[in-house]
Amino acid sequence: MNIQKIALIVVTIISFQSVFSQKDGYWDKTRATTEETTVSARDRIIIKTQDFPEGTTEVVYRITLLDKNQQMAGSLVSVLKAIPDPTGISQGSAGAVFILSKISGDDKCKYAVFSSADLAAKYKENGKMDDACLVQDTPVSKDAKRLSTEKSACMQSNSGNLWFGFESKNWIMNQKIILEVVPWVDNKLSRGWTLENRKAIIDQCKTSNLAQKMTNSDDFCVCILDKIQSKYKFKEFQKLLAVERAKAFKDFGNSCFGETSLSKSVYEDLRKQAAVLAKQGKQGEAISKLTTIINDGKATALDYNGIGNSYVLTKQYGKAIKFLKEGEKLDDSELLIKMNLAHAYLLNDNYASAKAIYKEYQSQNVTDSLSWTQKIKQDFAAFKKAGITSSDFERILKLVD
Repeated sequence: MNIQKIALIVVTIISFQSVFSQKDGYWDKTRATTEETTVSARDRIIIKTQDFPEGTTEVVYRITLLDKNQQMAGSLVSVLKAIPDPTGISQGSAGAVFILSKISGDDKCKYAVFSSADLAAKYKENGKMDDACLVQDTPVSKDAKRLSTEKSACMQSNSGNLWFGFESKNWIMNQKIILEVVPWVDNKLSRGWTLENRKAIIDQCKTSNLAQKMTNSDDFCVCILDKIQSKYKFKEFQKLLAVERAKAFKDFGNSCFGETSLSKSVYEDLRKQAAVLAKQGKQGEAISKLTTIINDGKATALDYNGIGNSYVLTKQYGKAIKFLKEGEKLDDSELLIKMNLAHAYLLNDNYASAKAIYKEYQSQNVTDSLSWTQKIKQDFAAFKKAGITSSDFERILKLVD
């Protein structure tokens, strides 16, 4: 089987693999390194790659040694055009055959890869490969590898370049070496949104007023992060004025709050918290939770009833009347509101208004199983337990019995 058929088979296999496992990124051909150099006999040289673009997560490199008059049959860049992403490069022999150059000379060399200029300079001086992140100690005439941030120390500690060190094993003649390095750029990371940067946005989000209303703000903050990443590169976002960043957080927060059904769950959580606090006798904290719902314009008639009841229990009768009347506007048929309004009038020394309400609904049930009169008795008992008394309690009980 000739080399063209092998290449065709490999391309087919790679294309099939890529359908199921493509990564979101691109081969940056404009910042690929293609360096042809001559190494003198028994000499060592260093080749520095082009600067890798922000977001580089993997590189593929190819090394080819050529005889004096040989020419490359095809560049590595042209080879990678057939491979949608790094997952399409098999680590097996077929992939190696495909990305290796089709020709090479008889000469061989050792090489090592370094993650910094200082380490590479030491190698050139003394030939020691101890500090290399990758070592090819067996002389080769051609080689090719894929290096990724997940598996290669070269990429994990990479500062934006790699340094390739070559040592000629020809004791008489010069060697012609061609080094090709092509970076793979992750689209998201190319915008500067590293794990650390994304975490900083999430942490900032969690301190916002909206997030602090939520029992679990993870989904909300991830939504904000996605919107910021879509609109800005990280450096662009950092260059915004503090007031501009604050506005972006607020606008994206309002958008996420409305579109992710978070609004309903947040206010349900606040209602549950308020109910628990009220039962524990922590009326001030319950009022704070319900005030948040009311100020956000999300209150129901029962929310107004809840805050009215807490104001009654804290002897803030004027405020109780105010909020209970607001609740009446939302649902004039809610008898729990009518009951608390009557209580607030009675305790605020407005017996006439209270009597009218108590009398009007005495034949009805507050709920499907609780009569109006029974509810009055329960509430008066609760008031006495909380230290709230009135000489009019007995008058009202005689009125409705």
